[in-house]
Amino acid sequence: MYDIIYIGGGLNYAGAIVASKQGLKVALVETSLGHLGGTCLHEGCIPSKMFLHHANTVRQSNESVFRGELVLDMPTLTAQKTELLASASKSIMAQCKDVELIEGKGKLIAPHKVEVEGKIYEGEYIVIGTGSIPFIPEGIVYDKKAIITSNELLDLQKLPQTIAIYGDGAIGLEMASFFVSAGVEVTLISRHDRLLPHTHSSIQNAMTKELERQGIIYLKEHAISKAEPTEKGVHITFENGASSMYEQMLVATGRQPNTDVVATDQITVKRGIETDDFFQTTLEKHFAIGDCNGKLQLAHAARVQALNVTKQIMGKQPGKLNLDHVVRFIHTLPMSYATVGQNRQRLEEDGMEFKESSIMLSQFKPAAFHQAGNGVLIVYADTSGLILGAELFAPNAEELISSVAMALAGEMTVSMARQTIMAHPTFSEALERVYSRL
Repeated sequence: MYDIIYIGGGLNYAGAIVASKQGLKVALVETSLGHLGGTCLHEGCIPSKMFLHHANTVRQSNESVFRGELVLDMPTLTAQKTELLASASKSIMAQCKDVELIEGKGKLIAPHKVEVEGKIYEGEYIVIGTGSIPFIPEGIVYDKKAIITSNELLDLQKLPQTIAIYGDGAIGLEMASFFVSAGVEVTLISRHDRLLPHTHSSIQNAMTKELERQGIIYLKEHAISKAEPTEKGVHITFENGASSMYEQMLVATGRQPNTDVVATDQITVKRGIETDDFFQTTLEKHFAIGDCNGKLQLAHAARVQALNVTKQIMGKQPGKLNLDHVVRFIHTLPMSYATVGQNRQRLEEDGMEFKESSIMLSQFKPAAFHQAGNGVLIVYADTSGLILGAELFAPNAEELISSVAMALAGEMTVSMARQTIMAHPTFSEALERVYSRL
């Protein structure tokens, strides 16, 4: 009998380490121990940002102040990526020295009982963190070579000359940035009529202008009915009857919660594993964190949920997490989109009175050499001046928004934020200007 059994070795490992250090008897079940750290470490956040970092250098080298041509060496890049991930995996394994690591596919077959490769393990508490898997729409023949997902993308040894990317969410937009920066002809295909439909209209327009400026072909309202690999490349047929051929295709139509771990009807599964606000499932002492609960598909959200649940189990009463305070971002080049807290759409849907302030980065000289002329910063506050949230489209927006996230956590007002003197010349200075206008 274990105190806690964690199923899934993604960000769940953070909770397992904390619990083991407190003397609890802890087991961590993972299908492949070489995959500790989960999708974020091996096929997501870390390697994708590494790829974008190096592609950005190629993109910048095309500016008029440079001479010559840079080419991304994919075999070297993927080799360095593999070396980096091996080092990270080794570090996680070392931190799990007091955790019993169990390799194999875990299934919750009954309350407190986890089956792994035919063996039954029992735990007083169960924490499920099995993540998510790529969603492949019907009609797409996913062969992992010509038609790939983000899983295979990060092992490419050769860049295609042309690629179709189906899906305009975070993965689709980020990888469109990677490929076009690396010199690939990119076609971004979307079922929707506009980019980022839940964001402020000025950010939708700015992102669309950026795609056009970089030469990305954007096909909106082009649902795919069929896509299959052929000897000449990938043949795509659209629902409107048109068709096109591309050398390769990336399917980036989202990810779906991995819920097949649940083999008992005492836990409700809908879109994801259903939980309450404290991540407890419909079965007492059984929790689900991260992508598999369908709340928020972000690694940092999964980590904080795992730690919150572990503290609950240890009786430390961490309180309810406010998932609205989790930063969400899309790392595109040369500017990224980031948001935290409320945005205009949600505030209007809730019927809440609010004020907003925005500024275009084109008003700031550094925008010229950062290629940030289409950038925009927007901050929202209530009628009493309490900061409610922000949406940023700027270079390194995921870093810039951290000060807004701290303002939300500290329940700061606009008048308090105005007292902050930002550095010059930086884009945080533009954020200071936004506050002054609220």
